[in-house]
Amino acid sequence: MGLYLMFGKYSPDSIQDISSERTDKAHELIKNNRGTVKAGYALLGRSDLLFIVEFPDAANAVKTSVDMGKMFGISFATTPAITIEEFDKLV
Repeated sequence: MGLYLMFGKYSPDSIQDISSERTDKAHELIKNNRGTVKAGYALLGRSDLLFIVEFPDAANAVKTSVDMGKMFGISFATTPAITIEEFDKLV
C-alpha cells in the first residue's frame, strides 16, 4: 500500500453542498476504490481539503481522484508521498 495526499479545491457549487453526509460518501468512494483514509483535514489557503489515503497502487489513486471530481464537483490534485527515510534510501 502506498500513501497518497489528495488536495481538494471547492468549486462555487460544491461549497454549497458541504455536509457530513457528503464526507461519508467520499470515504465510501475511497473504500470502494480499495483505499483507506488515514486522515482528513479542512485547509485554508491554496487547497480547501486534504485527505491522506493509502491505496494499493497509483491506478486506484487516479481513479478515486477523478471519481471524486465527477461525483462532488471538487477538483483533486493527488500525489504519492514517501517517508524521508525511504527517500534517503532512493537517492
